[in-house]
Amino acid sequence: RDRLRSRGLGDVYKRQIEYDALIQANKFDEKLVQGIFELILETVVSQSDSILIASEIYPAAMVKSKFLKLNYMHIDYVISCMKKNTTKVKNIKKYLLAALFNAPSTIDGYYQAEVNADMPHWAG
Repeated sequence: RDRLRSRGLGDVYKRQIEYDALIQANKFDEKLVQGIFELILETVVSQSDSILIASEIYPAAMVKSKFLKLNYMHIDYVISCMKKNTTKVKNIKKYLLAALFNAPSTIDGYYQAEVNADMPHWAG
């Protein structure tokens, strides 16, 4: 029953995040996109009462709610950040969970900083 539930949710969620478009846009990182999708789905169907994200314990309902609101832009942003990261990641699952959890809060600041760096005359 849980497997059917996660498969149905997976299909709905694939449409929400525009999974096929993410795969198309990240042809060389198809396994990364698939892994991120599976991690999100695993988190959303978790039966735990709480979930550990970046050394903080959050109510599972809060984490699931945030993850269910992620869209194409958030996933693409996390992939972009992953590609630019040059430091060693000891636990990729923890890193991705934190990146996904924080994506809605950090995406606008990240892109603003990118614009400021590329076009300093527009900053400020």
